[in-house]
Amino acid sequence: MPLTHPIFKEISSLADERGVRAYVIGGYVRDHYLHRPSTDIDVVLERDATGFADELGRRLGTKVQIFKNFGTAMLRWRGLEVEFVGARRESYSENSRKPDCEPGTIEDDQLRRDFTINAMAWSLNAATFGELSDPFGGMDDLEDAIIRTPRDPDVTFSDDPLRMMRAVRFATQLGFEIEDETFEAIGRNAARIGIVSAERIIVELNKIVLSPVPSMGFRMLDAAGLLKLIFPELDALKGVDKVGANAHKDNFLHTLKVLDNVAAKSDDLWLRWAAIMHDIGKPATKAYEPHTGWTFHHHEVVGAKMVTRVFRRMRLPLDSPAKFVQKLVFLHLRPIVLSEDEVTDSAVRRLLFEAGDDIEALMTLCEADITSGNDAKVRRYLANFELVRRKMVEIEEKDRVRKFQPPVSGDLIMQVYGIPPSNVIGEIKEIIKNAILDGEIPNDFDAAYAMMEKLAAERGLTKK
Repeated sequence: MPLTHPIFKEISSLADERGVRAYVIGGYVRDHYLHRPSTDIDVVLERDATGFADELGRRLGTKVQIFKNFGTAMLRWRGLEVEFVGARRESYSENSRKPDCEPGTIEDDQLRRDFTINAMAWSLNAATFGELSDPFGGMDDLEDAIIRTPRDPDVTFSDDPLRMMRAVRFATQLGFEIEDETFEAIGRNAARIGIVSAERIIVELNKIVLSPVPSMGFRMLDAAGLLKLIFPELDALKGVDKVGANAHKDNFLHTLKVLDNVAAKSDDLWLRWAAIMHDIGKPATKAYEPHTGWTFHHHEVVGAKMVTRVFRRMRLPLDSPAKFVQKLVFLHLRPIVLSEDEVTDSAVRRLLFEAGDDIEALMTLCEADITSGNDAKVRRYLANFELVRRKMVEIEEKDRVRKFQPPVSGDLIMQVYGIPPSNVIGEIKEIIKNAILDGEIPNDFDAAYAMMEKLAAERGLTKK
């Protein structure tokens, strides 16, 4: 029985005292039948929800948050978070997803829900306590793993176009299919997504990215015509160009495979975004060379520069997450190139230095990037990556490169030689850094100081 928590009896008692119909509705009901844990509860009442919640909070001795602009209230009690909303019917204007609302019945409220699986409700009144109200066949859709709207999907999506993103998100999270008529309506209404804010869209898109098999969502977004509207840079990766018998792979499908490979290993949102963005610079760098075929020279450089632009437009954070994704996009070819050649100490030092604490994330991305249909080729690359990993451990233990800071600082050079800030200081520091990374001198102060003296003398600097 799902309504065993004491709060449901408390709500039931107060609802009967007030002569109010009260129901638990939406995700809490859906997730119970899907055997998914949930602590967020939506309660819909046929009268003043805020007054009801306020009285319940006094009885339970807990604080109630009132959201006057929305006519809702929320309280937390014994591990549950309960939101109260008044039953309502809605109407929409053409250029806004903000509805005009008026009080309604429970049935009106169920009709305005986005999908049948989210319109199911349990009664909380004593006479019908725990009875399921399912006027649109939500249970059947759960059993059939179907996403479907309670009413005409064209009306549902035109009224609130964000529901198109939510349909794809729920289907991806749950491994469901979108019912044919509902999916076709998304295609017909795709252009309506333009009235939805980027902030709302990215919330749904990130939930798709964090799904067990995120490629499902991106394939649906593409098929429905939404991808090119919300993420044109990813849409631009689609397709294969040919010159004679020479063709390159479909970089969109490749990206989805890399994303799924990363998702199988990590729940990290930004590592998954790095997978999405790793080849984003390829359309801008694509060229055909008669003797080598299709090339994408420096696509990692172009792609890294694109990260900030994409993140800004999508309202993704521009601080640490963007910098992390940029770094991985910029470096994602390094371990692959390294695994193809002889694994030298100096190359591994440089990789450790540039990746820093993100080296493990980079290696995860690079291993996921091996999507060849040639099993022998995949095994060879992965074996070489394992060699790179072993070499990294050896060098990190010996040379402490990952958090490497040059032993000789610019302040020290200025102090020893009595000179102001200048280009020569950066030049000396850079040469010392490269000498350490290339293994020409050990990573210690005495060796770095001796090289500083030599370089300074060559440049005519004298100690003060």
